[in-house]
Order: sequence, then structure tokens, then C-alpha cells
Amino acid sequence: MDYGVVMFPTEYAMAPDDLARALEERGFESVWFPEHTHIPASRRSPWPGGGDLPREYWSSYDPFVALMAAGAATKRLKLGTGICLVIERDPIVTAKEVATLDRLSGGRVLFGIGGGWNAEEMANHGTDFKARWRVLRERVLAMKAIWTNKEASFQGEHVRFDKIWADPKPLQQPHPPVIIGGDGATTFDRVAEFGDGWMPILRPNQNPLPRVPELHARLKQAGRDPKSAPVSLFFATPKREFLETLPAAGVSRAIFGLPSEPRDKILPRLDAYAKLIE
Repeated sequence: MDYGVVMFPTEYAMAPDDLARALEERGFESVWFPEHTHIPASRRSPWPGGGDLPREYWSSYDPFVALMAAGAATKRLKLGTGICLVIERDPIVTAKEVATLDRLSGGRVLFGIGGGWNAEEMANHGTDFKARWRVLRERVLAMKAIWTNKEASFQGEHVRFDKIWADPKPLQQPHPPVIIGGDGATTFDRVAEFGDGWMPILRPNQNPLPRVPELHARLKQAGRDPKSAPVSLFFATPKREFLETLPAAGVSRAIFGLPSEPRDKILPRLDAYAKLIE
């Protein structure tokens, strides 16, 4: 079992490089930074977490810049996007950012992706909410083409480009693992087609763990080994009795949530989590 943490990195939270060093010193495997380029002030889309939307959703640093700071401060800690909103990103530029981070970090990138929940946010980037999963699919497939081909091209409904040269290629081969978020009816179709893992969120009223056998069955149906798409549980409950149940449930990575708070408040939490994973 591997252990990581997820935190919105902000100007008022513990700095990404400082957090990364503290995690590596305490034996954690990975750090994960989410992404929101902005939040529309209309606030029409309800937050899945319920209640008022926390400030960090519109205050977070760019995940790739923050992860590079974390990577430069560490040697072993894996660097995850949790999640990268590829529906709001140009795939050619994003492929370049992922490959660059993977090269400069020595092959430590975990590329977590998702479709997002804020319809107005993605509309500001030109993506229609109802089309977001089709957009995500094509952008991911286009990025894979860029990462794995000397001359890449892609012709789809939402992504189209003729042959291009785009280096560097990622250090990890054939590319960093693409770990797919979400817990919808068609999530496992995406994991089976182009995913290297599944990363659901544990919520107070929603436990995704009973669906792991369904994921394994879908992978087998696609001719894949279930081990080719391990499960990373976001916002895992930091209790030993819960964590001990995860391997049997098919989970290989538990990711604890951290608030966007200063160092003096974060370090005691990390010390408590570290005792759980010893």
C-alpha cells in the first residue's frame, strides 16, 4: 500500500516545496495538487462537496508549476495532478507540460485527470458540459499520440492536427500513468480504453469501494489485467482500522486530504498521518 496527500496549493498554505520535503522525510509516496483555473462568480454549478465553495478552489496555484517546485525539492516523491482538468486545456500544450515535468523530475509524474463539475468554468474555456467526456477522451488520446510518436497526428471531432514534432518525450515509457477520476456509469469504459488507474473520491455519503470488482470485470472484458489499472482512493479516512481494509478491497494507494493551511498547522497532521503508515 502506498500513501499520499492531496492539497490545494495556495499563497496562504504551506509552500509546495516545503510540503514535498516534509512528505518525503515522513515516508509518503506521493503528493497531489488539484486544478481550477478560476471559479465563475455566478456560482451556478453546485459544489459536489455541499455547502459553500471553499476559497482554495479559486486560489490554487497552477498544478504543474507547483509540482515542479515539489519535484525540485525532493528525489523520490511522486508528483500527481489530482485532478488535471484536461477539458480546459490545449492538448498540445498540456502534453508538453507533462513531458517536461516528467523529464525534469526523473520520471515521477502521475497524471490524474477528470471531467470536472463546474459547467460555467469549462464553458469559459470553450468546452460544453455535455460534451466534456468526449472532449477529454480525444485530448488524452491526442496527448498519448504526441508522447509516443516522433511525428504525431490526430483527427477527431474535438481535436485535429496534422503531423507535428513535439519533444521532449516523457521519461516514463510509454508515458506517465493516466489515472482517471470520476464514479459515473461510464467511468470504467474510459479506464478500460485509455486509463492506467482509477482514482475515486470517498465522500461521507458515497463509498466507491464496492465498485472495484466491477472495474476488474470491465478490464477483463477489454482483455486487460486488472492489475494494469490500480485504484487510488482520494480522501481516505485516516484511521488504521479503515486503512487495513483497503488492500482486500482492491485499493493500492490511499490519499489523505490536507486543508490549505500554513506549515505550523500542516506538520502536526503529517506527523499523525505518518504514524498511521509506519
